[in-house]
Amino acid sequence: MKFKDYYETLGVARTASPDEIKKAFRERARLYHPDVAKNKSGAEEKFKEVNEAYEVLSDPEKRRRYDELGANWQDGGGQQPGGGQFRRYSRAGGQPGEQEFEFGGTGFSDFFESFFGGGGRGVGRGGFGRGGFGEEEAMHRKGHDVEADLMVTLDEVLHGSLRKVTLRRPSDHGAGERTDTYQVRIPAGVREGQRIRLGGQGGEGRGSGAKGDLYLNVRLARHPDFTISGDDLYFDLDLAPWEAVLGVQVKVPTLDGPMSLRVPPGTIAGSHLRLRGLGMPRKEGGRGDLYATACIQIPVNASMEERALWEQLAAKSSFNPRSS
Repeated sequence: MKFKDYYETLGVARTASPDEIKKAFRERARLYHPDVAKNKSGAEEKFKEVNEAYEVLSDPEKRRRYDELGANWQDGGGQQPGGGQFRRYSRAGGQPGEQEFEFGGTGFSDFFESFFGGGGRGVGRGGFGRGGFGEEEAMHRKGHDVEADLMVTLDEVLHGSLRKVTLRRPSDHGAGERTDTYQVRIPAGVREGQRIRLGGQGGEGRGSGAKGDLYLNVRLARHPDFTISGDDLYFDLDLAPWEAVLGVQVKVPTLDGPMSLRVPPGTIAGSHLRLRGLGMPRKEGGRGDLYATACIQIPVNASMEERALWEQLAAKSSFNPRSS
């Protein structure tokens, strides 16, 4: 399995602050995000790599574990078997004779799933060991369920999609392997943590026992512009001081394409400007809202002429931000 250098993927130092990591993610995700990228060639795979890196480095606990892993890896202690476009795992702890499965097309690398993923595991009470069952029951038992994580973009949440997922498994008779390909329907409005079930596609049963099921756990891909809260979307709208004071008409990104938004005069930092019905699909129908959060930006390197104008404003203005 090839080690993933997430810092290199985002182009940041290992000492980068959370803000630096977030900024780097946004810059690179805008280049490669399927909803945003201008050059579509190879963009989807690049976006998955960037999203995976941010998934780890933006989470303090995952980042800590990753940094510890990196040190062990350089000493040769992090090497794991397997690799390629599939990731390998054994059900129920890898006991002798147990089945092994490999996934492809889920959107996460084998490296991520091996160390940080919640999927790729057998669940439930199926399997081949007796585990306290009676002998007759142990001879005829349903196969165990299998889980994997599935990366889903916000565009897929909005419109739904069909995704190809590949599962490599032992053959029914234990000789060699077979590869199954599924066209998985992702329903519009799917939620983080929701499970997509493919009945009878899990582990083999024993005797007359039925097959287990295959579950794909939805993980929403990070978007360079939007964050999700319930059915609503939020994004940061940068405004110049004079735009906040005087008001302005701006173009803002939405999942439906750029839209015009009126920023009223006197908009203060942190204000939420709402665009109705441009959020995520609601369970009861319709869509949530999109909120633009006003972020007032100031010029850092003002020219002499600009500075003179600011000084004139300071001299003439009666505004005092510290007055009651």
